[in-house]
Amino acid sequence: MSTHGYEGGRLDLPFVGISTFGKRPYVSDWSAIDADVAILGAPFDFGTQWRSGARFGPRGVREASTLFSFGHAGAYDHEDDATYLPGDVRIVDIGDADIVHTDTEKSHANIESGVRAILKAGALPVTIGGDHSVNIPCVNAFKGHGDIHILQIDAHLDFVDERHGVRYGHGNPMRRAAEKPYVTGLTQLGIRNVSSTAKEGYEDARARGSDILSVRQVRALGPKATSERLPEGARVYITIDIDAFCPSIAPGTGTPSHGGFLYYDVLEILQQVAQRHEVVGIDLVEVAPDYDPTGSTSILAAQVLLNLLGFIFHFSSKT
Repeated sequence: MSTHGYEGGRLDLPFVGISTFGKRPYVSDWSAIDADVAILGAPFDFGTQWRSGARFGPRGVREASTLFSFGHAGAYDHEDDATYLPGDVRIVDIGDADIVHTDTEKSHANIESGVRAILKAGALPVTIGGDHSVNIPCVNAFKGHGDIHILQIDAHLDFVDERHGVRYGHGNPMRRAAEKPYVTGLTQLGIRNVSSTAKEGYEDARARGSDILSVRQVRALGPKATSERLPEGARVYITIDIDAFCPSIAPGTGTPSHGGFLYYDVLEILQQVAQRHEVVGIDLVEVAPDYDPTGSTSILAAQVLLNLLGFIFHFSSKT
């Protein structure tokens, strides 16, 4: 029989205690990380072009994640006949990178330091934003850690080079990533409707090796065929913008775009990718809780992250 942690003398319900991610242990000393996964908050939203508020994303997603903190023996999925995130998967929360108001360069440097500390400890970095510009320091931190392929799930291409001198806003991260010699390519899923990138940006992205698919194209292919478009053997970094989802289920974001993915659209792609590839890093960005008084957007973000982590460690244990 599995142990659910209910025998320890406290029930410790989700609404009790401190809201670390999944109510996992908090590690304040970044030189003493000893875990399989480390969660880093990046509450930075100075890169937004319209509605701000993603600075409260890490706090909102952590609070929502406590919904899934019952017991310690993992989550049994009867469809897959698998228990995900059993107790031997060690997850810690290392708090937030220090954000210096109005100082993008310093704030990004602090986020990069956090991701580097996680990589140095041999843990999987999971960064919760913040706007999508936080992906820039996350990817910067992988310098010296081998080649990576980026899987982006997003409504917008985010491939702007420079606009009015801005090179490090939330419309620039995939362009900055494509410039890295250790980023071998990008697979960009969910891109649709009125985009933040002009036609020339799409042409530039494709010329640099990007594979760009809309929501409808992904659905036509199906999750398995979509995942098979990623290069075989690639080490994958996954970046998820919550606006990839339809605002009917994820209204709490700064730039909502109708016609987005639904939950299982994304979940099944992530499951396929985790089965076929080594996932080396994750960020989830653009949750702005104040635009969703129901809390559903934050809950969706937490659930996607926990399921993705479950897939990663379930399939890695089989190899």
